[in-house]
Amino acid sequence: MGEPEAVVKTTARPAVPRWARKSTLVLVIAALALAVFGTTTQTWLTVHLDPAQLGGAVASQNGLQVQGSKAATTVTALALVALAGGLAASIAGRVARWVTTGIIVLAAAGIVAAAAVVLADPLAAAQGSIAAATGISGSTVQVDVTVFPVLAVVAGSLLGICALAIVPAGRYWKSRTKYDAAAATPADGGTAVGGTTAAAPADEIDSWDRLSRGDDPT
Repeated sequence: MGEPEAVVKTTARPAVPRWARKSTLVLVIAALALAVFGTTTQTWLTVHLDPAQLGGAVASQNGLQVQGSKAATTVTALALVALAGGLAASIAGRVARWVTTGIIVLAAAGIVAAAAVVLADPLAAAQGSIAAATGISGSTVQVDVTVFPVLAVVAGSLLGICALAIVPAGRYWKSRTKYDAAAATPADGGTAVGGTTAAAPADEIDSWDRLSRGDDPT
């Protein structure tokens, strides 16, 4: 009678959807955060002032150009926060992913809100730049809005959606910390979740087999 073979059941890991791949999701979040940051380096507002207020140079400059970093100062900082959060989510554990997801979502909401304020009242957003250029605050002038605040709203909205996708996608990601790994790997002699009890050693099985036949196990 030969030794019984230990049968170990293995559970195949489900196929990871394309949208849930860690590399894909983190790359998209980083790209959107950089896109938001890039919009702040461009002109958001063009202020048309009386040439007498700024001198003859205004006529050749076609108005006062206000960058997004000056029109909405918080957008730049929030974009960097979202970028750091996306990179942190790629190496974070299960609990930390929830925290980083919340941070990215809040940053995305702040980006959308700040850009929406500029679109709703461009004159108020340009007052700081007007006062710095002319020394006069509270001026009533014509302000033209470029497409970049709209792009910041779109990129910020997509950033928030991608951040929320981290939670369901994290179920397909491999454990990165010893705490997550302990939940998936049973202790010696224990039973794995969805698996079977660990097989006994071959020599121990052979001893019990001899005792059942009345033989001397030694």
